[in-house]
Amino acid sequence: MEREIKMKRLRYLLIVSGIVLWTACGKLDLNPLSDGSSETWNSTADEIEMSLNGFYKHVFWPEDNDEWTDDWIYRDATTPITGATLNGETGFVKDRWTNAYKCIARANNVVQSVERAADVLSEEEIERYAAEARFVRAAQYAYLLSHYGNIVYSDKMLDIDEALELGQSEPAFVLEKIYEDFDYAAEHLKAEFGSGELKRATKGAAYALKARIAAYMGDWITARDAAKDCIDLGVYTLHPNFAELFLSKTKNSPEVVFGFPRSIELKVTKGDAQNYVTRNAGGWAAKDPSWDLFCAFLCTDGKPIDESDVFNPREPFANRDPRCAATIVPFGAEHLGYIYEPHPDTLKVRQVSTGQLVENRDTRSVAEYASFNGLVWKKGIDGDWLLNSWQTEPDKIVIRFADVLLLYAEAKIELNEIDESVINAINQVRARAYGVDPATTDAYPAVTLADQASLRQQVRIERRMEFALEGIRYMDLIRWQLAEKALNKPNYGLLDPADLRAKVTSKDLWFFPETPEIDEDGVADFSALAGAGLIKQLAVRKFDATRQYLWPIPSTEVLTSGLTQNPNY
Repeated sequence: MEREIKMKRLRYLLIVSGIVLWTACGKLDLNPLSDGSSETWNSTADEIEMSLNGFYKHVFWPEDNDEWTDDWIYRDATTPITGATLNGETGFVKDRWTNAYKCIARANNVVQSVERAADVLSEEEIERYAAEARFVRAAQYAYLLSHYGNIVYSDKMLDIDEALELGQSEPAFVLEKIYEDFDYAAEHLKAEFGSGELKRATKGAAYALKARIAAYMGDWITARDAAKDCIDLGVYTLHPNFAELFLSKTKNSPEVVFGFPRSIELKVTKGDAQNYVTRNAGGWAAKDPSWDLFCAFLCTDGKPIDESDVFNPREPFANRDPRCAATIVPFGAEHLGYIYEPHPDTLKVRQVSTGQLVENRDTRSVAEYASFNGLVWKKGIDGDWLLNSWQTEPDKIVIRFADVLLLYAEAKIELNEIDESVINAINQVRARAYGVDPATTDAYPAVTLADQASLRQQVRIERRMEFALEGIRYMDLIRWQLAEKALNKPNYGLLDPADLRAKVTSKDLWFFPETPEIDEDGVADFSALAGAGLIKQLAVRKFDATRQYLWPIPSTEVLTSGLTQNPNY
């Protein structure tokens, strides 16, 4: 019986000799089909291509949810991470483990079986196919290592007896194996694809994801070198317009180092659109940016809101980094066909297409479940979100060039190798937000040479402004060991309408009654406003630092396979 239970685990963890499970598809990533295959599979280029296409199912490339961070509010709800209830039975803990090992098993099979095509393919072609499989394997192990820590590693197809002997590997060993795969991929993959070719993994993608996992593991030398290798390819550039980069109409941006398409026609879509869309436009406005994120955007003088002379809490969108208004809808701005205004006294707003005033369902004075803190997302949300039964098709971006630039700068800062290349990398990203050339340093608040601590703060704030709603903030909090600070604070929002009128708007204190303090890590302190009764506590976030910096090993793996659970779960 015990052996039978362990074999069930292996269905997802390893390929058992003689059985190959593949997804086959004529086009990359879009709507792949699942088919069985024989021991002779991967004997031709077509078969290998179909095997490789199966690696690009979206389920194998999950984003970390922004709702696990301090950038997020979902009314008065918390998550297993922000409520400190994470355990080995949590759905995403089990699903992401299972899917990663399923993908790894398929990659192992390609690496070991690709030689079957030696009679029909050149050595260079075989190496390229193996490199793509090894790239995917490295990426999957990188996700497992950074999230679970103590994982099982295998780079081979094993028979049942061999597989049952596997235990957890030392994280340092796994990291070296990840580096080996990324290095092999970078050596043998193409630098870029032609206009008529399917776009899959490239040299740059291998360098970029190697830099990311190195940074996550605190290996700054490797992170620096891998990021620089990606930059030096000269293949990638920042998209000219920050706001347009995330729209469905923007396809194959030169900023995307690794990603793949979505398609409404083929039912490969982003989904969950209504939670992000304003109520006037037919959405629910339930999942919204937090005040913590809103306050993190610097002002146009490059200073945080509590230090800047140009910040006005009554007009909190004025004089802010342009990414603020590109990420969060400004009050009084046109958005999805209506003027957005959450003020409790604005009971009607203008519908842009007709010019007529209509009931304002984006204020809680009219609609009880309008945004609880007055903020709604702007980033990537366009009119096409209202179409096609709320299905949208923006490109899925796994890593982009702005991340590579900032990883390079961060690695150099952590190594205390501070030079002009660090400043140039950060300023490229910041200048793009302002729509100016980085060299025109009088046109934006350019970063200048400073000490290590100051630049560490600058690059961390830059990452938060740049990557909001992209699944980046969670692992930044984890690797910087800031989660215990940022996620042990309440989530605040607006008072209920009657109290809001009595205590805030009637006294001309809208929007922020006073400017919250921002600490050296960019974390806002709203306690003074809460203590004065001017804002409302919506939810209490909790993060258990004794265990949550790693996820638990799924309970089924611990109970049936003898794996050691991570501490304090």
